[in-house]
Amino acid sequence: MTLTIVDHPLVQHKLSLMRDKSTPTNQFRQLLREISHLIAYEVTRDLPLELCDIETPMRSMQAPVLTGKKLALVSILRAGNGLLDGVLELIPSARVGFVGLYRDEETLQPVQYYFKVPDDLQNRVVIAVDPMLATGNSSVAAIDLLKQAGARNVKFLCLLAAPEGIARMQEAHPDVDITTAAVDDCLSDIGYILPGLGDAGDRMFGTK
Repeated sequence: MTLTIVDHPLVQHKLSLMRDKSTPTNQFRQLLREISHLIAYEVTRDLPLELCDIETPMRSMQAPVLTGKKLALVSILRAGNGLLDGVLELIPSARVGFVGLYRDEETLQPVQYYFKVPDDLQNRVVIAVDPMLATGNSSVAAIDLLKQAGARNVKFLCLLAAPEGIARMQEAHPDVDITTAAVDDCLSDIGYILPGLGDAGDRMFGTK
């Protein structure tokens, strides 16, 4: 597993604004959309290319273009939709899927309620998106489902990660690379990332 921390100054600045509890919901959503563009550049850095014959206004040339099946973006609901929207702006041709999971607040274990993904996952690069990699239980469960559906090349994109979540993912799916903006200190007693930014879904949608 490769862990990539995107430490670009713009990413870190926007992340700090998102951490601030006084940042309002509309600004939080906008910052999440903006930061997802920047992180998406890193998670897609090794997409395969092939050369294609084209004509520029000046001459013919062989130019690099993406090759193979269009990649699949899979949002881990509901908070994953905040990252999904931004990445889709960068890669509008991507296929989109959804994995619905919520965390039981007593056991911290994921409960599935929805699953709908593109076909032919085995021939696509699949990028699963969720703002938080906390305990790792929901993310691992989502990737379990994606692999059962045929996915063989899966990447995980998140905004924040905890060491516990990274270890859980590495144990369950050592072949899945993780790209994140920061690795925080630890988890709280109830499974929230510290110092973190609170519940990403609640802050994004204005719920509690």
